[in-house]
Amino acid sequence: MINPNTIFNISSASEFEAAALNVFKYQFENNPVYRSFCDLLYKHPSDITCIEEIPFLPIQFFKSHIILSDKKPIETIFSSSGTTGSLASKHHVTDLSLYEKSYNKSFRHFYGDVKDYAVLALLPNYLERDGSSLVYMANDLITQSNHPQSGFYLNNLQALAETLKILESKGQKTLLIGVSFALLDLIESFQFNLKHTIVMETGGMKGRRKEMIRSELHTILKKGFGVKKIHSEYGMTELLSQAYSKGNGIFKCPPWLKILTRDTEDALTIQTSNKTGGINIIDLANINSCSFIASQDLGRVYNDYSFEIIGRFDNSDIRGCNLMVL
Repeated sequence: MINPNTIFNISSASEFEAAALNVFKYQFENNPVYRSFCDLLYKHPSDITCIEEIPFLPIQFFKSHIILSDKKPIETIFSSSGTTGSLASKHHVTDLSLYEKSYNKSFRHFYGDVKDYAVLALLPNYLERDGSSLVYMANDLITQSNHPQSGFYLNNLQALAETLKILESKGQKTLLIGVSFALLDLIESFQFNLKHTIVMETGGMKGRRKEMIRSELHTILKKGFGVKKIHSEYGMTELLSQAYSKGNGIFKCPPWLKILTRDTEDALTIQTSNKTGGINIIDLANINSCSFIASQDLGRVYNDYSFEIIGRFDNSDIRGCNLMVL
């Protein structure tokens, strides 16, 4: 059995590679769905010598299967919102402390101590349903910040605008984290000139507005909030880790998370840096589910391991994976 806490002490590329290969072997032996997937591809741990050779499970499996690598009781099930008529992804979590450790260490890695911030969360579509991993994280960060004005703001944009202006007048470091359409709603009603506030979008119009490319969205948000940069969070139901961007849509990962890209015509071929491809994710915090996921996002990874998201596969299809559906 792998000690999951060791993944949060990774400090080099070689340590990440060694840990990922160990996790692959463990999940091959203990995750029936992932084992079946690897068997279909005739991939065995004895064949795998580097992370680029590890099979990546198509993310759709979280909609159709229970993805588990241990037999401990399930503590919670995180679920995606899904689109009308579609199945929701479900991430069965047997150890919530891993998720808590992951997002706390990641936040500290990129932003410092959450106790230094007032945390304001504008996440209406997430709050309107159960099972959101983003709401779980935001709620815990709000609690830890221990600031009297930290909290969720659902339908009262007036109160949020007034709170932001009060915090600004006091020079209080503030994190405003919100879904894209709600942030746009806010700046259509109020104008800001924020000097002490990080504005962080979590992506997605969730059917409330027309989709727009990130650069267009950020241009509008920068003007409306009076800030030079819009930060972004990249996470999903199927992960227990997040990547963050401090501007320009360029994301960086904590040491236990890594992004690769695969060829759009051959899902089993990992590309070199600076090429657009399907986003493959290694999230070692997913030790108890599956750490190797082929997502539906398109993106590009750079030489320094930073990455950007460019779009999604048409109709959420991952080419080359049809034979892999169990």
